[in-house]
Amino acid sequence: MPKRPTALEKKLATELRSRLRKIGITNFLGFTLDEASRGRVVISLRVQNKLLQVHGVMHGGVIAVLADTAGGLASYMACPPGTRVATIEMKINYLEAISEGTVKAVAEVVRIGRHTSVVDCDITDSKKRLVGKALMTFFVGPFPAGK
Repeated sequence: MPKRPTALEKKLATELRSRLRKIGITNFLGFTLDEASRGRVVISLRVQNKLLQVHGVMHGGVIAVLADTAGGLASYMACPPGTRVATIEMKINYLEAISEGTVKAVAEVVRIGRHTSVVDCDITDSKKRLVGKALMTFFVGPFPAGK
């Protein structure tokens, strides 16, 4: 049975939903925050014609943006409020083509240190197939003033 979100997790989830609407690319693509808890985020995306490549399947870059966004937000949820997060490295395997339905990214922090976070992300489709797998590293901490 999943644990109930804390008051802080609820507050941060509301903040994350607002951020997704304000970030140009995530708003354009239509990302939806489904769940957010400490070190774990689930984001979904409905397959749309504008997201398909020439062969009628979802463009790999869109899937990568989905995984990267989920991973960054999972890292953010594992840190003290106000921590900044930036992608250092990302590796993704595309396992199945996606042409319809909804795509879901489930990102979970594997390990967090003083300045880095390692995140594992499963990407699944409406049929519950594992269609992609990503492993990412993020910088976590303060950025220099004015950045």
